[in-house]
Amino acid sequence: MNDPNEPYGPYEPYETTETHLERLLGRALNSFDLPDATVERLGSALAHASSLHSSHHSASLHRSTYRHAYLLRDGSSLVLWELVHNTGRGGTEQHELYSEESEARLAASRLPAGFPGFAGPGSGLDSALEQELGIDLDAELDAGLELLAALMAPPPAPLPPTYVPDDSADHARRLLRRAENGDRPGEETARLLRAAFAHHITQVFGRQFRVAGKNAGFTLYEHAFLLLDGTERSLWEVEHTATPDGRHMCEVYEAEHDAREAMELRTRVR
Repeated sequence: MNDPNEPYGPYEPYETTETHLERLLGRALNSFDLPDATVERLGSALAHASSLHSSHHSASLHRSTYRHAYLLRDGSSLVLWELVHNTGRGGTEQHELYSEESEARLAASRLPAGFPGFAGPGSGLDSALEQELGIDLDAELDAGLELLAALMAPPPAPLPPTYVPDDSADHARRLLRRAENGDRPGEETARLLRAAFAHHITQVFGRQFRVAGKNAGFTLYEHAFLLLDGTERSLWEVEHTATPDGRHMCEVYEAEHDAREAMELRTRVR
């Protein structure tokens, strides 16, 4: 039986979304009752977040409800509700899955006598956790999904850059020097950018979100350089405060998708 004081239940914090779904669907007694359309949409899930929604524990009866939220490939989200209770033979744990919150409420109300129904807002262990941590668990999940969707959304078509001659080679050198990520561009890129004679800086993304219970800012910049041979070269700078002490951190990447993946990793909901 899971520890009733454990807020996120039997979930591995770093497992992939595919593995998470396999375990979730595999242990549910009623997974075959989920609508085919729901299961089909789950096949495109890119990220997930799980949280305890409500919980009841007494001397012999235990019941918890978990909210599993998924970010899908098309940018939309989907939520599953998992009801966990110890009504199996010998008090073994049983798992049920529902696509609607109302269905989970109804299932909870049909549990054996002595089980209260699905806890409403402001009651149960979820309320105690929210008061202790000073957060809204559902709002935290929704904010995380919103951030993931924003990071994965295709960027708008950029305007043609206007290059400004302004000691651009030194700007590239200073940008690479302050990058703290281990996979930052290496000496070959630094050598190419010594031939930069003009550059243009564009802010591509910038927002503030709650990460691990704290406010953190995320900004993505494109530093576009014009080289002496007429070619163009861009570096992508991620500036964020998702650090243990809240300080600003700079990371630099050669490709935009690598920069966005780095932001996603920093902000992934667990």
